[in-house]
Amino acid sequence: MNATPLPTTDHRPRTTDHRPLTSAFSFSAFQRFSVSPSAFLLSAFCFLLLINAVAAEPKFADTSALLRPATNALQATPHLASNAPPSAASPVTQTTTKLASIASTNSMDTLDDKHRLAIGDKLGFRILEDLDDPREPLEPKPLFVTDSGDIEIPYIGRVPAENKTCKQLAGELKTALEREYYYQATVILAVDFMSKNRGRVYIVGPVRVPGPQEIPSDEILTLSKAILRAGGFNDYADKHKVRVTRKGAATGGQDQVLTVNVGEILEKGKTESDLPLQPGDLIYVPERLIRF
Repeated sequence: MNATPLPTTDHRPRTTDHRPLTSAFSFSAFQRFSVSPSAFLLSAFCFLLLINAVAAEPKFADTSALLRPATNALQATPHLASNAPPSAASPVTQTTTKLASIASTNSMDTLDDKHRLAIGDKLGFRILEDLDDPREPLEPKPLFVTDSGDIEIPYIGRVPAENKTCKQLAGELKTALEREYYYQATVILAVDFMSKNRGRVYIVGPVRVPGPQEIPSDEILTLSKAILRAGGFNDYADKHKVRVTRKGAATGGQDQVLTVNVGEILEKGKTESDLPLQPGDLIYVPERLIRF
């Protein structure tokens, strides 16, 4: 039978390495990684700096950078197209400007308030609320002042227009249209063609050329002018008591009789008492009771 050999014990005294741990470690590290002492010291110094930097870092991270907009985001520009010139207005601006100009020119406040309509005048009539698109023009409807002094208005019918201004007549039509047909009606009236005369006046009595006279559309015909156009008074005329009979404004209204001293106007120049004539006026020049 084979006997198992017993382990032997080494009774030799052990030698202890009394070298410092750092030097032993450094020596072994130098041998293992083949690093020079200067490089190792530099690495250790950088490691200490990193530890100090981490220790000095605030507990809460700075989130201001997260709230900043991205630097590569497209910046908004006032122009719709990059190739548009700087002075070119956008389509929205052009549309707004066009609507503003239309509104300013299509206001009832800008209507003519001087020319008084006469028989034969041709007018352009529009209601702005009939526009389907405010950017598109609305063709005016032609109207004529008839021999009776009326015009034919849609929805309303015949309306007296003679001797009224466009602004005055437009205000009356606006009131009538809003009474039954429109919530709001912006009436635009304009004279497209002005007749050569605004009607007639009639002179009777002792003048050189009695009879009708036309009232020019571009002139204010006064009583003294009408007498002079008739050739003046004859020798038997009473020029201090000339009477002008004018029809009432309302239908069936009472006629108005005005007495004017034309002698003072012609002989003394008192033009402030001269009477502007209207279509249909009848001028009567009486005769003197005593003739010399």
